Formats: sequence, C-alpha cells, structure tokens
Amino acid sequence: MADKEKLRIDKYLWAIRAFKTRSLATEACKAGRVKLGGQAIKPAYAVKIGEIYTVQKGGLKKTIRVVALLEKRMDAKSVVAYYEDLTPPEETQAFKSAFLSPMLARDRGAGRPTKKDRREIDELKEGWFEED
Repeated sequence: MADKEKLRIDKYLWAIRAFKTRSLATEACKAGRVKLGGQAIKPAYAVKIGEIYTVQKGGLKKTIRVVALLEKRMDAKSVVAYYEDLTPPEETQAFKSAFLSPMLARDRGAGRPTKKDRREIDELKEGWFEED
C-alpha cells in the first residue's frame, strides 16, 4: 500500500472533526472508545475506505463509515464528504433530550437542605427515574 493510502485512525478522527485535538482522538482509541466491528482498535490502526467505526464521545455514540481518506483538517462543511454518519436518529434524540430534562437547582445562599427538603428532592428524583 502506498503512503497516501495509509492513514492512522486517530489522525482521521481528528481530521473529520470527531475530536477537537489529535491527542484526544489517541486517548479515545487507547481507552477503547473507538471500535471496528465491536473490537477496540489502537490509535495506529490503518483506516480503510468502506469500514464502519463506532466512536463513543461522552454520552454520544456515533457510527461512521469512511467514504474517503483525509489527512489534513478542513472546515466543517467540507469534511462531511469524507464520512457517512450512520448513527440511528433515536440515539441522537436520546442525547439531545438529556439536555432538555429538568434540572434540580437551589437558590444560591439558601444553605443546606433541611430533612424535609431532602425528602422532597428524593421523591422528585425517584419520579424522574421511574418514567425511564
């Protein structure tokens, strides 16, 4: 294989803007958050066109197919041509809805919650988790 056809997975993920820095992409690979066919891959793994990767970043799990190789980082609009996002819409909606769920907040300077407040907080939390 020629040098132009060889590209490390960490460099590819950085170039398509899946990660902000290349070192973050390398760490994700080392931690097992980048997978090919359910198997964790190392950062030096050579990317091949047509392969499908699963990338877990925070609470979001993305599935991408390599369409073309990209060595240098480009603007976000141009990068879309180098991969195909196969992430199911339900997965994306679940991630977005996590940010829209109600948050429990107390007024600043209100002090520690009383025993009654604590019970009310616990009841509120149980109600949220029972629906899931």
